[in-house]
Formats: sequence, C-alpha cells, structure tokens
Amino acid sequence: MAGCGKGPLAGVKVLDLTSVLMGPYATQIFADLGADVIKIEGPAGDTTRFIPPGPDPSRGAMFLNVNRGKRSLALDLKQPAARDAVLRLAQDADVFIHSMRAQAIARLGLDYAALAKANPRIVYANLYGFGRDGPYRDYPAYDDIVQAASGIVDLQARLSDGVPTYSANVIADKVSGLTGAYAVIAALFARERTGQGQEVEVPMFETMVSFAAVEHLCGSLFDPPQGPPVYPRATSPARRPYRTADGYIGVMIYNDKHWQAFFRELGNPEWSADPMFVTMRSRSENIGTVLARVAAELESRTSAEWMDLFRRAEIPATPIASLEDLLHDAHLEQTGFWEERRTDAGDLRFPGIPTKFYQTPGAIGDPGPALGADSERVLSEAGFSESEIAAMAATGAVIR
Repeated sequence: MAGCGKGPLAGVKVLDLTSVLMGPYATQIFADLGADVIKIEGPAGDTTRFIPPGPDPSRGAMFLNVNRGKRSLALDLKQPAARDAVLRLAQDADVFIHSMRAQAIARLGLDYAALAKANPRIVYANLYGFGRDGPYRDYPAYDDIVQAASGIVDLQARLSDGVPTYSANVIADKVSGLTGAYAVIAALFARERTGQGQEVEVPMFETMVSFAAVEHLCGSLFDPPQGPPVYPRATSPARRPYRTADGYIGVMIYNDKHWQAFFRELGNPEWSADPMFVTMRSRSENIGTVLARVAAELESRTSAEWMDLFRRAEIPATPIASLEDLLHDAHLEQTGFWEERRTDAGDLRFPGIPTKFYQTPGAIGDPGPALGADSERVLSEAGFSESEIAAMAATGAVIR
C-alpha cells in the first residue's frame, strides 16, 4: 500500500474524488495519519499532476507531496460501470470526499443520496467554492478567486499602497483544506457516538470570510457598529519587518510585560513615558504611531545586537527566514521535520507531519502515485473478479 497504515486514523477508508489543492491537502492529512486514501481520478488525471518541476511529466513536485500516502484508482465516471464501482467501494468506506460543484457531482449520480443508500454510515464531504444554497453556487472558484471575493485581497492592498495583491501563499485552498479535514474528523467522531453518517459542506468562500473575520470583524461585531470591519494593527502600514542597521528582523512587542522589558533594556528612554505605551488599549488606539516609533528605534543597532537584546528580554523576535533557509534550519533538523527518502520518483525531501501523536503516531507514505497504479488492487480488494476488472478495462471504464 502507498500509505503507512498506522496513526490515529488507521482503519479509516477514504474515497477521494478531489483535485488540484484544497481537497488533496485535506486528504493528505488523512493519509499521513493512517487512513487508506483511494484517490479516484478521471482518465486525464488530476491537473496538478502536470505542474512542474519534476523528471516525470505526469507527477510534478506538488502532486508528489500533496498526494503522498494515497492509492490511485483511475475511472471514467461518465460510464455507468465506473459509477457503479464507486458505489460498490462505498459500501465499506468511511468517508467520501469530492471537490466538484453540486450540479456536477449530481450529474454523475454520486450525490449524498446515492452514497448514503449504498452506506448509511458514510461521511460525505462536499468541498467546493461557494455554498450551494446561495446565488454564487454555480460559479467556478480557485484560490485567487476566493482570495479576491473574501476580503483577503482588499486587506493585502492596505499594506501595498492601495494596490490589490494576492497572498504569496495559496491560502484559500489550504485553509479550506484544513477546515475540510477537521469537519470530516468531527463527523467521524459524531458517527462513533450516534452510529449515523452525515453530509458535510465546506465552501471556500464562506470559510475564508470566516477566517478573515476572526480579527477583522472588529467594531462591526456590534449593532450598531462601533467601527469598521478592520483590525488596525494588522493593516497598519507600519506593521512590517523592522529595518535594522544592517538588515531586517521580525519582532512582536505585544503585551505589557514585553513593553516593560523592552523599555528596561533601552534604559527607559524619555519617549517610553508617553501614556500611549502604557496599556494594550492605548497602544491599540495609537498603533500606527507606536509601531513607527519602534521602527525608528530599531534602525539604531544591527540585527545581531537586537536579537541578543530580545532573547535576553524574552521578547518574541526572529531573523527573516527564506524557504531555502528552512531546508537547513537547525530546529527543523533536530526535530526531524524533513524526511528524506529514496522513492520511485527519485530522491525526495518531504516536509514532515507537523502534529505529533505520542501513542498513535502517523507516518508519511509513498509519493503521489502514477495514474491508475492501484486500480486493479483496489477493485480486487472490493470483491471485483478478474473478469469484471478486465471487462471494465476493455471499455475504458477503468485504467490500470
């Protein structure tokens, strides 16, 4: 098997009809934690397969990583025999998860009603762009679209002189994937309590609006509003890495204890007596001025001098790390975060599982599989005979 078969989700069987990044990231988490994830792809394969770099044009780096630990079953779901195969597989599956729009999955005959008829205990998860009860339900959605629709781009513009920009991270896909993962696991927990499966919906748009509103709803939480929906500290132009005499560092002088320690290390300069620095409320109300004053101070010493001071004062601070730096970061190396492995796709370095389970640890499985690499074995395990599999292969209903 492609996965490790151990971890807190060992024994959980997942039918994964997701593609691109949001859904595959959610099911990567399931696979890392021990679930048997069967990735069901069409004859052309997940489009993410073909994103370079990588020596195999059908398995690029992103695909190899985000689909690690999964098995590939290639089916032409437009053919009735392939649809029937999914329903047969669902009879002993725990989770069915897809990332198609509601109308598209219904046209295939694989909506919740069909899966629940095959297995009433199944947890059926819809991961798509917009909730199906609203007017945006049929709109296509990718990360950039949802960033723009959910307020993320507008918030970014406040830090770039009003010019709309996307986050340099595929944040909508990954936050929604994480939300999908916890939603499915919660539904599995409820099933253990009640014996009942259920349908779950995780729309990217609503997920990201909720995500942005955590801090930014701010005064608009109240009716009537006590201020606009924006958290001033996060959008202040002065909130950025601080320039030092020879570079930049990240610093977060946050609570009263931090500020007192900071001023003490500076010898309690005259400007530290300004009332705006005294409390969390007064600092928040004057956040732009507060951050600008700190920025001016930090230009007076080198990054190393400041880091020594902040470590001594126990104030959160760090040098600015690039992803290249992190490949050889001392902390990540000591904790064993990076996992290097010789695989059929070459020598690979996987980012590790960020969570630790001390009694039921998970493990990283094989890299994302070749298209249809496990079709025959998966169908055989589900009780399909050799002749049935051969007949499906002859019509193109299955690729093996």
